[in-house]
Amino acid sequence: MSEKLFKASSPSDLEAVPQAQRTSSSRWASIFGGKDVFVGPRIAPIPEHLKGQDGDASETASEILDRQLAAEDGAAIQYRTCSWQKTAALLFSEYICLAIMSFPWSYRYLGLVPGIILTVVVAAFVLYTSLIMWKFCLRHPEIRDVCDLGQTLFWGKKWAWWGTAIMFILNNTFIQALHVLVGAKYLNTMTQSDHIGGCRTVEFGVLVTFICWVASLPRTFSMMSKLGTASALFTFISVLLATVFSGVQKHPPASAGSGDIVYDLFPDASVTFVQGMAAFLNISYTFIGQITLPSFIAEMRDPREFPKSLWACTIAEVIVFSVVGGVMYVFVGNNYITAPAFGSLTDEYKKVSFSFMIPTIIFLGCLYASVTGRFIFFRLFHNSRHLNDHTLVGWGSWAGILLATWVAAFIISQVIPFFSSLLSVMSSLFDSWFGFIFWGVAYFRMRKVDREAGKKETAVVDIAANILNVIIILIGIMFLTVGTYASVQGIIDSFDEGVGKVFSCASNGL
Repeated sequence: MSEKLFKASSPSDLEAVPQAQRTSSSRWASIFGGKDVFVGPRIAPIPEHLKGQDGDASETASEILDRQLAAEDGAAIQYRTCSWQKTAALLFSEYICLAIMSFPWSYRYLGLVPGIILTVVVAAFVLYTSLIMWKFCLRHPEIRDVCDLGQTLFWGKKWAWWGTAIMFILNNTFIQALHVLVGAKYLNTMTQSDHIGGCRTVEFGVLVTFICWVASLPRTFSMMSKLGTASALFTFISVLLATVFSGVQKHPPASAGSGDIVYDLFPDASVTFVQGMAAFLNISYTFIGQITLPSFIAEMRDPREFPKSLWACTIAEVIVFSVVGGVMYVFVGNNYITAPAFGSLTDEYKKVSFSFMIPTIIFLGCLYASVTGRFIFFRLFHNSRHLNDHTLVGWGSWAGILLATWVAAFIISQVIPFFSSLLSVMSSLFDSWFGFIFWGVAYFRMRKVDREAGKKETAVVDIAANILNVIIILIGIMFLTVGTYASVQGIIDSFDEGVGKVFSCASNGL
């Protein structure tokens, strides 16, 4: 590449850049991306396997990226191919997803006004922490996924890599399980009046698992982004139809509940702590997706452009989530709302709107399976021809890795057969780290090396940023402790109420 992608990558580089240059165009680029983005020094030395041929450890981020691109030249399978538009498509497909239909249920327990306020606040936190993560990845372009990031962030310790890897794989597998669960729920909804021999819900789960495994076989995100664009479009149509139908239908179906259609602007006194926390965790889960972002950035040809993708997706999220959640909650009311909210629609409307969700049910689970597969595959075949060439060993291993993740996802979907509870568990156990704690720590680590290199902020900005990032870490700790308690208690309550059973043969249709 003829132009340097990054302005600085070491303390000496940082000191050589005039302060005025760092506080004008580069300041805007640090928020919205672009060629003027300023990258500070690394917090960790370059790993041995990434040093130049002469063992030089003083390479800039630009030089490392140039070598990565050069290594792929002429290869049959190339990974750094995504533009910011393609990355935006991946983000849209990740965030404009089935979990949107949990927002009306969340607003039912939080109240309409606090619910919408929390939607905006959580979106702002996720945007800010995602920008921190992006800046961290720019300083360390060798990072391929969040596990590399975790080890780099926590002083290069191997335990940090293994701990992050376990949470990373579990998080992605839980998300795959959610899509197996909802896929079976969809098939049961569409065949509710039909006789299905055998154990119908388990059988449908197996069928959805197989379809998703086949659909997740493409090996590059450039290919997946094309499917992601279609997925996001169909999801938008699905939730738009559901929102319109909730206002058009004369009355929610009697099977969804009983009583008058009423809604609360603020939480009702009868709402329990467990219900309120579960609703908050549901909203947070839908926004928090930083766990995949290092993998997306690692496949961008110009990582400086990532914030453009991020801003476009965040704005769309806030609008869609608030409108869909608010409108459906008001028209359906406290007594008839379900999770997902398709169950609050009459049979015909429910089936039409739910059917447009099929591409997302399949694709989004495939996206997370692909991220997990790449994580394992890259480490098994590092510096091997199987990584970039079409070989039997390469494709066989890729298919086998994906199959193992989907089998695990199927088992989880049968053990925790509750949509909202599964969302809450994922949010409390994994979003606590990947949505908050990691990025608060990343801020302080980058701040330390920046100050050592001579970069300073005004006292007000520095104090405000410090307080904000302490709050971010504390929120993560709250998710991990109080949130996990509420999630587990919610699952126990659901089993006690007889809402579902492990490996149940009964229909779980809406």
